Amino acid sequence: MTFELQHNDPQSKARAGLITTDHGQIETPIFMPVGTVASVKAVHFHELREDIKAQIILGNTYHLYLRPGIEILEQAGGLHKFNGWDRPILTDSGGFQVFSLTSNRKLNEEGATFRSHIDGSKHLFTPERAVEIQRSIGADIIMAFDECTPGDADYNYAKKSMELTHRWLARGVKHFDATEPKYGYSQTFFPIVQGCVYPDLRRQSAEFVASQNRDGNAIGGLAVGEPTEKMYEMIEIVNEILPENKPRYLMGVGTPQNILEGIERGVDMFDCVMPTRNGRNGMLFTSQGIMNMRNEKWKNDFSPLDEFGTSYVDRVYTKAYLRHLFISKELLAMQIASIHNLAFYLWLVGEARKHIIAGDFSQWKRGMIEHLGRRL
Repeated sequence: MTFELQHNDPQSKARAGLITTDHGQIETPIFMPVGTVASVKAVHFHELREDIKAQIILGNTYHLYLRPGIEILEQAGGLHKFNGWDRPILTDSGGFQVFSLTSNRKLNEEGATFRSHIDGSKHLFTPERAVEIQRSIGADIIMAFDECTPGDADYNYAKKSMELTHRWLARGVKHFDATEPKYGYSQTFFPIVQGCVYPDLRRQSAEFVASQNRDGNAIGGLAVGEPTEKMYEMIEIVNEILPENKPRYLMGVGTPQNILEGIERGVDMFDCVMPTRNGRNGMLFTSQGIMNMRNEKWKNDFSPLDEFGTSYVDRVYTKAYLRHLFISKELLAMQIASIHNLAFYLWLVGEARKHIIAGDFSQWKRGMIEHLGRRL
């Protein structure tokens, strides 16, 4: 994987770049739709490619490991062959899912022992095993196995957790460098900065991650309960240390406003389940604000979902029709809303890129932020 830094915004840390993988190029800043179990919920891949214009999607190591299982994925020739997605794929390490199973997992120096949420069977994830599983999945970008510290963790816990993550990272790097891809194309490995909301821990973690000299780096453990302003502070601290010539990935974030604030602070890559999860529950993100499509006010509104929308669903369907589908509990409602929201997120980062290149990102961002959080 290579990364070319193409433009810097003169008034902020925002930047535009180009990631090149064996499965294609990714223009940054970029939002990555989440495909947890080898699919982006309620969305066909041809819609992701042609209408939403997704350049990369995510797969979830924990879920794919449990079902369909690594043996099936290897027989298929990897996740790209299994699900038919021919563009880049990033897989998380499974750490966030494992650590969210607080009552069904045990943590020690070796790794994390957990019980499947499907059948209760017992499993062990180690830093080395997480690399092997992601090698078998066939991701273009593989994430290090880490502990995702809660946003309200006390300092001592956060410090011990970060130090364990660092020891795991060293083992993961060693094992990645000692193994080869399985399917004839290259893979790369991203470490993850931790440290909760404590500036000295974040600096220490960013320095350790940067010292690993990987092709890209990630920022984890944010948007997990800490105040939003504290999240932005941690991003600023970390990005002062992470190398400028490598992509920076902010994991699991977030709202459209979060994404623009992250871009302004030098983040290149984002993912979040919010556009699809909220869409399935009737919430639409638009250039003018947020809509609850079950509200009575849309009953007789025959205007497009978003007058500035770029997706075909914005051109074809009206607010009144989509409200009718949600009230009727029609499955098509979830599909339309998911397509719209993902297309909007990809449009938003695409517009951010255009304004970074034009040199007026900061001014454009201020205007967009005023609209994005409004309840329509």
